[in-house]
Amino acid sequence: MPNRAVIKTDKAPAAIGSYSQAVKVDNTVYLSGQIPLVPETMEMVSDNFADQARQVFKNLRAVCEAANGSLDDIVKLNLYLTDLSNFATVNEVMEELFTKPFPARAAVGVSELPKGAQFEAEAIMVI
Repeated sequence: MPNRAVIKTDKAPAAIGSYSQAVKVDNTVYLSGQIPLVPETMEMVSDNFADQARQVFKNLRAVCEAANGSLDDIVKLNLYLTDLSNFATVNEVMEELFTKPFPARAAVGVSELPKGAQFEAEAIMVI
């Protein structure tokens, strides 16, 4: 039986449904999708896409840290954008916040995200 633990932090938005912020199984952490909510207010950070992207990664970082990891421990990242023309902005923000080698990644255009967010990201981290 694998060692399984739920990861939870108040430095990232509380779950708004029936899920955990992350689940750790042995040395792998599966991080739930984060949208650009400010944890203290549970409101959207702003309507600006770059601000939303930075907040999403800030939220992911908080969950990574709660699991004793960092953004640089992410091995797989799934990105969801409501407008794929913002793809270049995501790359710029990632270059600010991640160091090489960057994680494997998928980017998917979607019609909508929870609470009207323009961006969501989920990840798998190995620590």
